[in-house]
Amino acid sequence: MSAAALAAHDVALVRADNPGPLTLTGINTWIVGRDPAWVIDPGPSLAEHRSAVLAAVAARGGAGGLALTHDHADHAEGAAALRAALGGVPLAAARGPVDTVLGDGDAFGPLTTLALPGHAPDHLVFLAGRVAFTGDAVLGEGSVFVAPGPGSLAGYLAGLARLRALAPVLLCPGHGPVVTDPTARLDELVAHREERERRLLAALAAGARTEEELLDEAWAEVPLELRPAAALTLRAHLGKLREEGRA
Repeated sequence: MSAAALAAHDVALVRADNPGPLTLTGINTWIVGRDPAWVIDPGPSLAEHRSAVLAAVAARGGAGGLALTHDHADHAEGAAALRAALGGVPLAAARGPVDTVLGDGDAFGPLTTLALPGHAPDHLVFLAGRVAFTGDAVLGEGSVFVAPGPGSLAGYLAGLARLRALAPVLLCPGHGPVVTDPTARLDELVAHREERERRLLAALAAGARTEEELLDEAWAEVPLELRPAAALTLRAHLGKLREEGRA
């Protein structure tokens, strides 16, 4: 079903061969439209992945530009080499050494941006019609870590609400499978954050105070290799509670 949904919206997926606990099945590089095509998240600097992206772009009549949802290395590391191989097409992102700096609501080719910070302060979602390319703001499965910082988690939840209100029909995430029921997936992520908050408040009320104690109570099921990421999200939750005067 996801292959048919992508074809219906003229979107191609090239997945990098870099699976892992944080990358799931590997980074998803998305290619939108044709004559020219637009590339979202070039991914890691792997020669085989770059060759696959170049072949997919060539089949669509060449590239108009490259866009980054955010500047984490697994999404952005391969941008410079891919850009050079494509003849120096424009590179756009919310920050960094790029040709076009994008903010909320800006356009880049056929893409329109929605600022959705939380996982990273520079995180953007790109929309092409009613298809949303969500980077690490929404994964195809599981949840993402939210980095601590002023307003981080509140901003993330507000961004999810804004995305839901746009009623996309397809979510193309940075990792994992295509999401063909965006409303249900977005509701699931909000409910997950609410449940974490409930468990965290219960742990605080029971006397837990150290980070390890709070993780043991509110993130008990998280695998050991993901505990550092869970700790970041714990700090984001605590920051939200402090900002609301609840901790």
